[in-house]
Amino acid sequence: MWVVCAALGSVGALAQPQPGAATGEVYTCIDANGRRLTADRPIAACSDREQRVLDATGAERRRLGPTLTEHERAALEAQRRKEAQERARIVAERRAERVLVARYPDEASHQMEREQVLGQIDELIAVSQRRLTTLRADRKPLQEELQFYRGELAKAPAKLQRLFAENDEAVAEQERFIASQNKEKQRVNERFDAELAKLRQLWAQQRESQEKVAPPPSSSMRR
Repeated sequence: MWVVCAALGSVGALAQPQPGAATGEVYTCIDANGRRLTADRPIAACSDREQRVLDATGAERRRLGPTLTEHERAALEAQRRKEAQERARIVAERRAERVLVARYPDEASHQMEREQVLGQIDELIAVSQRRLTTLRADRKPLQEELQFYRGELAKAPAKLQRLFAENDEAVAEQERFIASQNKEKQRVNERFDAELAKLRQLWAQQRESQEKVAPPPSSSMRR
């Protein structure tokens, strides 16, 4: 009895289907040497090239792409990240455009804000210029006192020299501030100019979209 069971077990093991046999798939390709290879599983010799997957009738079910090397997988992943970043950039850009049009529905509103921002900077410059006028007025009595030393600051007392130095530094500080604010005005104008150019395109697109969805004039209006 044991011998019969063992024999039956051996026959059962031989009868187990091979990989691919259950699905009836056949893999075929032409290797690097030009040989056509066929197997019931992916062919290792063709891992660097495309393989055709056929069914039992010989009809093509699908194609199996080449197995990527580590370097190729890294390059593919980098490309996918780049494409995802580009998609995210476009989405963010479209969102920013919608916000821009909502904030500035027309050119007048955009110009009004430009003038407000520039006006705030001009106020800061005016304050600094008034401070400069005060500093120059403070310098006059120092100049008069320096005449007692024949106008030579090096021969003046240390206190007078210090007052001159403090006045010079305060004047220089105000002049630097005014120069920086003038540069800021230039940056503001450049930003608003760039925004206006973009807005004109968006306003035009918006008008075109509205015209496309607008209903046609009625017959009574045409008459």
